Amino acid sequence: MPVDDREESESNLRRSPTGPWVTPPRAAANPPQTRQPEPRPRKLYQRNLILSTVLFSLIVLGVGIRAYRDVSRPEAWAYWKDLYFSPSLTSSLVAKADFDGTGRGHRALAIRGRIGPAAAGWFRERLDEAHLSAGDAVLLASPGGNLDQAIIMGEIIRSHGLATVVGTADASGRVRPAYCASACVLVYAGGKPRYGVDGSLLGVHRFVTTSPVNDPVADAQRTTGMLLGYMTRMGVASSVVEAMSETSDVRWLDPKEALAMNLVTDPVGAR
Repeated sequence: MPVDDREESESNLRRSPTGPWVTPPRAAANPPQTRQPEPRPRKLYQRNLILSTVLFSLIVLGVGIRAYRDVSRPEAWAYWKDLYFSPSLTSSLVAKADFDGTGRGHRALAIRGRIGPAAAGWFRERLDEAHLSAGDAVLLASPGGNLDQAIIMGEIIRSHGLATVVGTADASGRVRPAYCASACVLVYAGGKPRYGVDGSLLGVHRFVTTSPVNDPVADAQRTTGMLLGYMTRMGVASSVVEAMSETSDVRWLDPKEALAMNLVTDPVGAR
């Protein structure tokens, strides 16, 4: 072999570190290119869309069935009816109600009717609309109703610093006697002060549970404890709860008795 040919051949060979001459790897003619992702097949997209639609429909159907079950219950329907369609209570705003004997007149929200299952929410909305200030009053004329709602209404009255009065107001703002019985007494207890209009009546009786319970005795004890705690917070003597528990019929409290119980804090004489 010619020298030139040998040198040329050796220049094209590379010595292996442990062996004979080897041919170096040949460079690729075309460098590898990054593989582009294939577009999602149309059928896969349609399948996912169908699955998503079915899943969404099942969720909506489940929520709808649960909502229907909730609303279809008698107590739930009574709640929504009382709150939106046919409230058991009515109200009117009195610009100058003369209930304290001073002749000055105070803004007052007059509430009449039975305390229904949504009375507290309804009452809160009426107070917000009336824009009453501390020292204004709530006039009450009610035979009673829902115990739990009455307690909430009393708490709302106390949180707003409002007075309570058993009575109705005429066009001139003069307060006339009325009666407040059963759960209405709990609403009245929320006032500070609590005016006692001459001729108005406060009636109490034993509260009973209308829905079935597993243990009537335990339920009665729970109700008594709740009433005692509420009246204590409102500054009313525990003797009013004792008077409630003594009879299932309405017992009308004597004005002096209501004053001794601190249920009435500010008696107002005959007008």
